Amino acid sequence: MEAILNFVQSTGFSLFFQGENWKCLVMIGIACILLYLGIVKKFEPLLLVTIAFGMLLTNLPGAGMFHEIFFAGGHIHWDLIGGAQITQAFLDELAANSVSQAVLATVTVGQTVTPGLVDILYLGVKLGIYPCLIFMGVGAMTDFGPLIANPKSLLLGAAAQLGIFMTFVGCNLSQLFTQAQSAAIGIIGGADGPTAIFGATKLAPELLGPIAVAAYSYMALVPVIQPPIMRLLTTEKERKIVMKPLRQVSKKEKILFPIVVTIFVALLVPSAAPLIACLMLGNLFRECGVVERLSKTVQNELINIVTIFLGISVGATATGGTFLSLQTLAIMAMGIVAFGFGTAGGVLLAKFMNLFLKEKINPLIGSAGVSAVPMAARVSQVEGQKANPGNFLLMHAMGPNVAGVIGSAIAAGVLISLFG
Repeated sequence: MEAILNFVQSTGFSLFFQGENWKCLVMIGIACILLYLGIVKKFEPLLLVTIAFGMLLTNLPGAGMFHEIFFAGGHIHWDLIGGAQITQAFLDELAANSVSQAVLATVTVGQTVTPGLVDILYLGVKLGIYPCLIFMGVGAMTDFGPLIANPKSLLLGAAAQLGIFMTFVGCNLSQLFTQAQSAAIGIIGGADGPTAIFGATKLAPELLGPIAVAAYSYMALVPVIQPPIMRLLTTEKERKIVMKPLRQVSKKEKILFPIVVTIFVALLVPSAAPLIACLMLGNLFRECGVVERLSKTVQNELINIVTIFLGISVGATATGGTFLSLQTLAIMAMGIVAFGFGTAGGVLLAKFMNLFLKEKINPLIGSAGVSAVPMAARVSQVEGQKANPGNFLLMHAMGPNVAGVIGSAIAAGVLISLFG
């Protein structure tokens, strides 16, 4: 009977009733909701499904998949991963650095923590490897031709980063977050999941889970969030504007573009160099025509493998103690603000540019300046055709859309330089 009792007490079912493990049940419920949205509603399924499953794994008591103590205080504690014992001095140091009691309570003095599967995978996030590799795949799948053919669209992509800086200001004024945390939350406004994750690991690793979930959830809701804002800020006449076809871009221009952008951005904002360099290297693979095997690998096998690792490990950071807080609710709310201002910034700049241009821009393409590629461009196309069935804005919207990818990386680099 004693053996049976010990077995029952060691099961995860029993652990649910100990301490604050009830929060794990709540998080498992949230994970199941996200799985439903990803699988049934097909909201960003490639990452939402993996993030939700990582969230599920980390909130199973006793499974030992992920240990926050290895990464407490925003640093990787290599000595603990290597088998060092927990000391009282170590716990006191973490407490002095404002590490939450929920994390400190997961270990005891003299304990040796064995790394779990997700702990090892999460190192790729902490070291900034996964977001950069994702960007390489994005670059290999992106045609920058519309941006090269219409350089003015670069301004629209820049204007859509308004959401990043307005959200940073709002978070900072709320006094719920530090400046570094506010900057990390603001990056959600770029509508770029890998950039948001990269920024969070550099600026606010303790908020990585909520920021990642907010970024990808709202990316999936772009077709819901953007149209009302686009219609509110434009007249029917503006939405009916027909734009001329873009010029044909030469192969030479497409090859030179990633090289020039890498040099310029890396010199202008060195902290954005990892993201931009990987994005442009992937694009160079696509455009140069001499490394087709590498281009196909980056577009398929590499990005698919990294997406799995990234999603699971990021989802695993969403533990009950970290996720169920006032800060998380504030992050989700500010995510809506970020997307709203990002959409409005691009539309309003397009309207302003029309005051000086002979060939008018359809303001709807300005909303595509957020870097949710190609979803935001498709939203511009759909809204344009509702106003004028003969209007084809997709290729025009792709210019600001791909410019937004570059713009969000640069904006994140600026914030990392200022507050990292």
